[in-house]
Amino acid sequence: MICVPEPTLAYTSANRRAYPLLLLTCLFWSGNVVASRLAVGELSPMALVTIRWGIVSLVMLAVCWREFLRDLPEIKRNWIAVTLMGFCGFTMYQALYFAAAHATTGVHLAILQGVAPVFVFAGARIFYKTPIGFVRAFGLGLTMLGIAVVATNGDVLTLGGIKLNIGDAAMLLATSLYAAYTVALRNRPAVSAMAFFTAMSLVATVTSAPLLLIEIARDAVQWPTPKGWAVLMYVVIFPSLLAQVFFIRGVELIGPGRASLFYNLVPVGGAIMAVTLLGEPFASYHALGLVLALGGIMIAERWGRKVS
Repeated sequence: MICVPEPTLAYTSANRRAYPLLLLTCLFWSGNVVASRLAVGELSPMALVTIRWGIVSLVMLAVCWREFLRDLPEIKRNWIAVTLMGFCGFTMYQALYFAAAHATTGVHLAILQGVAPVFVFAGARIFYKTPIGFVRAFGLGLTMLGIAVVATNGDVLTLGGIKLNIGDAAMLLATSLYAAYTVALRNRPAVSAMAFFTAMSLVATVTSAPLLLIEIARDAVQWPTPKGWAVLMYVVIFPSLLAQVFFIRGVELIGPGRASLFYNLVPVGGAIMAVTLLGEPFASYHALGLVLALGGIMIAERWGRKVS
């Protein structure tokens, strides 16, 4: 295993390369929110998860099989860590996300999804002694406030009345698992990003198959309709292939704590896409949420670095 130290806080070319990658990652993941809604009634959750990672695995093996075979000995030496990362970050996150969507409200999902950076910063602090600092914490708080504004339709006072149900617990667990995967990326095997992602997709395919079999046994499976295949192809190309590779590279460049800040744009971006693609109404709180999320990232990145 290798330990990748948190990159220095100086504004370097690495930062300039990481920001576009992470912004595109959030854009693609935001589209995944819309795709998940369009998938309802077109294919069942575990069919979506298993088929998506099966296709991704085939694509990755076709594109970078040489890299994968070259790095396979190192992957085998770290097979336990690789399996746990793929299972937590890819398989269980998606499975719990879809399960939560059937058992709780969109408000709860958005809020709980937005706490991922808190878990990431906590994990980075506990395991790597990564400093957070007041200004960076303030910026993180602003981004979370932006999510809360969007999630509550501009009435953040309703947050006080929220009580966790089984769907909330599932989403909270999903978020914590993905945060653990993000933190663990700093200690991933010393292999190329493409070989590593290929291994992750293979693990996700294998570990999601039993969950699909359970869905089949419960007579709850729905194979893709023509519209379902269209949604699936979007999910495969953008949120699965491109976004995951971009995110892995972004973490390599600026570290998991700083990269996780951009994750707060996903719920806000998903709301904006819902307006433009699904015809949902646009309100002033959408704009306010976006400003707060972007402003929080700017404060944490620009001013937080200077005083840490």
